[in-house]
Amino acid sequence: MAERVYLDWNATALMRPQAAAALQAALPLAGNPSSVHAEGRAARHAIEHAREEVAALVGARAGDVVFTSSGTEANALALSPAIEISGEERPRDRLLISAIEHPSVRAGGRFPRDMIGEIAVDGDGRVSLAVLADAVVGTSRPLVSLMLANNETGVIQPVVEAAQIVHAAGGLLHVDAVQAAGRVPCDIAALGADLLTVSAHKIGGPKGTGALVRAREGIHLADPLIRGGGQERGLRAGTENVAGIAAFGAAAATVRQRRADEASHMLALRDLLERELRAISPQVVVFGSAAERLPNTTLFALEGIKAETVIIAFDLEGIALSSGAACSSGKVQPSHVLAAMGVSPPLARGAVRLSLGWTTTEADIERFLAAWRKVSSALSKGCSESKGAKDERGMAA
Repeated sequence: MAERVYLDWNATALMRPQAAAALQAALPLAGNPSSVHAEGRAARHAIEHAREEVAALVGARAGDVVFTSSGTEANALALSPAIEISGEERPRDRLLISAIEHPSVRAGGRFPRDMIGEIAVDGDGRVSLAVLADAVVGTSRPLVSLMLANNETGVIQPVVEAAQIVHAAGGLLHVDAVQAAGRVPCDIAALGADLLTVSAHKIGGPKGTGALVRAREGIHLADPLIRGGGQERGLRAGTENVAGIAAFGAAAATVRQRRADEASHMLALRDLLERELRAISPQVVVFGSAAERLPNTTLFALEGIKAETVIIAFDLEGIALSSGAACSSGKVQPSHVLAAMGVSPPLARGAVRLSLGWTTTEADIERFLAAWRKVSSALSKGCSESKGAKDERGMAA
């Protein structure tokens, strides 16, 4: 049996060997990192070393990294009216998010629903800066949350320009960099972000560990989600996941050293994939292809073919794909991202996402293309026969 091909890296990246080694090394650490004895200090050292590595990945200070259980928790921690800047004590009066944000941002954190506004995107999936500029008018203390790169289309957002608009209005900018970190440059200061979210399992670390990063000490997270202990400088109570955090740090260190080469490798494979995909199926639509995208992401559809059918067919061929975001309990649902881009529901229902990683090879792409020839031909023939049968029944009636 042929080895399976994994093309769902945006859902979860394969664990890097360096992260796996760090995880194994940290598992035997017996001490509680809050304890002052030697065992506790060893566990604390593992956490603080990882904090330095995660901070270096995004150009931040180690003291401004808050470890969480996931990117989702980090987003929820950031989205609070109680976020303060030194010298200010009034709450944020508005949360503005783009129409294509991850569900953890769309949920709004601690903001009431009537305090949340949505910023439209264009047909390529890029947020409208003009709409953002209009939205912050009359809002004295907005918090804006904008992803750096979309998890479904891979489209990179104009975060730098958005930051200028937000700061001119006296607001703060939170950037969800979960998909972007390790794939494109992700420096918190260069982006103009005040808060930034990253996740271990998207860069080759383990699942169950994330981080919220502050751009500077003067930003106060005054309303922690989890209270009860002094861990993470009082911002996230609970004994830390020492092994997971250690592995997160190892993954961050590795991807920081290899990002440019890995991105170049993935971009060449993605371009090959899309070129051959269009040659096989000239009517295929690649979403966001006119915009700058992550080097590893392709979201495409062929009208008349449903995503769930394609995913099952490819799974039987030994290839793992997805229909987009992997956050709906395994259900294939219409994409809010494509709806925001103005894609018709029938076409959106056929959207299939391929996302590549550092172990993806040209042979993997060829396996996918060979399977696509087979699957698309069979599904297109089935659709034609089904349509013909419906037409005949209609005529007979």
